[in-house]
Amino acid sequence: MKFVRSLAFIALTAASGLSFAAAPELKVSKSVTIDASAATVWEKVKNFDGINTWHPAFAKDQITSGKNNEAGAERLLTMGDGGTIKEKLLSFDDKKHTFTYEILEGVLPVSHYKSTMSVKPAGKDKSIATWSSTFQRKNTGANPGPNEDDATAEKTVAGAYQAGLDNLKKISEAK
Repeated sequence: MKFVRSLAFIALTAASGLSFAAAPELKVSKSVTIDASAATVWEKVKNFDGINTWHPAFAKDQITSGKNNEAGAERLLTMGDGGTIKEKLLSFDDKKHTFTYEILEGVLPVSHYKSTMSVKPAGKDKSIATWSSTFQRKNTGANPGPNEDDATAEKTVAGAYQAGLDNLKKISEAK
C-alpha cells in the first residue's frame, strides 16, 4: 500500500511540475538614462497613487486600501481604454528610491507578476530609472491560445515599460 501511495504522490508531483513547466518564469527589465537628478526623477515616480501622472497609458490611479506608499496599499489603475489593473504595494524605500508591487488582477496577459521600480544616480544631474519584473503568461496551460503565449506577455510588459520610461524621461527633462 505504501508503494502505491508513493507512486501516486510521484505521479501527482510530476503532473503539477509539467503544468508549471509549461509556463516558465519570464523576466523583463527596461532602463532609461535621464538628464535629471535621481531625486527629481524619484519625485515623479514614487507615489503609488500617481502612475497616471507620468505613464501615458493610465487615465486614473486610486488607492483602494491602505495608505499611499506603505506596504500593503492597494491601487486600482484605469487605462485610457477603460481596462483595469489591481495592484498591491509590497515594499517602499524612499531613501533608496525603490518600490516593489504585484498585480492582483487585471487585463494584462500575465500572472504571478512582481515588479520593481528604482531610480539611481548616474553622475551629476543624471539618473537611471529601471523598471523590471518577473511573471508568467496568464494562460499557464501547456497550449496557450493565440496572443496568450510567452512572447505576447513579454512584448506587452516590455512595451508598457518602454512607453512609461520614455515619457518619464520627457517630463523629467522638460525645463
